[in-house]
Amino acid sequence: MNSTYLSSVIKQFAYYKMLGENAIAQLDDESLFLQYNTESNSIAMIVNHVAGNMLSRFTDFLTSDGEKSWRNRDSEFEAILTTREELLKIWEKGWSCLFAALDTLKEGDLESIVYIRNDGHTVTEAINRQLAHYPYHIGQLVFIAKMVKNEQWKTLSIARHRSNDYNDRKFEQGKQRRHFTDDL
Repeated sequence: MNSTYLSSVIKQFAYYKMLGENAIAQLDDESLFLQYNTESNSIAMIVNHVAGNMLSRFTDFLTSDGEKSWRNRDSEFEAILTTREELLKIWEKGWSCLFAALDTLKEGDLESIVYIRNDGHTVTEAINRQLAHYPYHIGQLVFIAKMVKNEQWKTLSIARHRSNDYNDRKFEQGKQRRHFTDDL
């Protein structure tokens, strides 16, 4: 894979995977299954949905519709997962499927057409669609975790009231090209 686009999206997906994992790691087991009310999703439900979407979209990515007949999207929002181990297992299964599919792509595949619910997308469009979808849900996950932890929350970005300190450190370093591991 020599494509700058492909290496960039892999880096972005890895970053959001790391954010989700670092948020989950800050919580006790009970908090992973907390629902604020009946209309809200727990972190476990969000993880189950994201993983279900990844498995559906990226299994046989170039050759079958991204909405698989075996997927039951509605059940992804039910309290199916009951342990941290189950949650982490399905999380990893989804991400492994996504990264395995992306690792097989070549630059020439980017303009190929793939289908999601019978709607055609270029491979680039399909990837971009998911690169918007997963961070949306990971943001929800981080927000829930931050509310649960409150003052004990360890920030995953620039700490509140510490922007100047962060900027000072960055500008002291001089200009440089970011690499895959910079955000991990």
